[in-house]
Amino acid sequence: MLKLEEFNIKLDTDLIGRSFVYLEECDSTNNFLFNTKDYNHHGTVVLSEYQSKGKGRKDRTWESSKGQNLTLSILLRKDIKSKLLGIINLGASLAVAQTLENLYQLDVELKWPNDVLIKRKKIAGILLESSSKGSKIEKLVVGIGINVNQVGFQGKFIIPPTSVKKEFHETISRERLLSELLNNFEEILKICFDNPNKIIEYWKERCDMIGEHIKVVENDESKFGIFSNIDDEGYLILKSKDKTERIHFGDVSLRQ
Repeated sequence: MLKLEEFNIKLDTDLIGRSFVYLEECDSTNNFLFNTKDYNHHGTVVLSEYQSKGKGRKDRTWESSKGQNLTLSILLRKDIKSKLLGIINLGASLAVAQTLENLYQLDVELKWPNDVLIKRKKIAGILLESSSKGSKIEKLVVGIGINVNQVGFQGKFIIPPTSVKKEFHETISRERLLSELLNNFEEILKICFDNPNKIIEYWKERCDMIGEHIKVVENDESKFGIFSNIDDEGYLILKSKDKTERIHFGDVSLRQ
């Protein structure tokens, strides 16, 4: 059970998390924010102790033990242009990385497009979903899942999982972690709007794959080349012998 008073004391934001919805269970926090008519304010945060249909990118299941981790979504409604979606995705990853570094001195690596890793094991993931009219985003939901105190993981994984507790070797205060995450997210979100190139610069500092030979898989199609760069909208630039290609989505791994 989350101690809401302890969380509120440490929350130091203007908007993010000031409207806060705490649920024992839902299908997914992203779905909750998209379907509810009661919580439509910019910065609303929904956290659920358990998601019956938690999801990651490409409709993959995100499994999380009840009451052990942080599974939440943040609603954004502030004049967001579609070209900023990739930047906000990188920014959310940065907020998680900065939080883990500040609180627990963990060596965090970011993997395009939305994975947060410790020692090449996945500790957190990001999922952005949006609704739009033309080039204007009406509603953007930023889903964040962090493995906090869970130490056992069952099933098959593309990237082996880990948790903050496993890496820090202590039981973690979810309240402190959550408040620090939202504090950092609000600051990083301002940079996303005001100076998106800074987000790209900060993100690249934490990505070890840039310059490496990689494999990109999307819709059963594999592409190979050098992870050359991240462009000004947060997309991956893949260089091969024949061409330079802009990659919007895909599962990225080092080429064996």
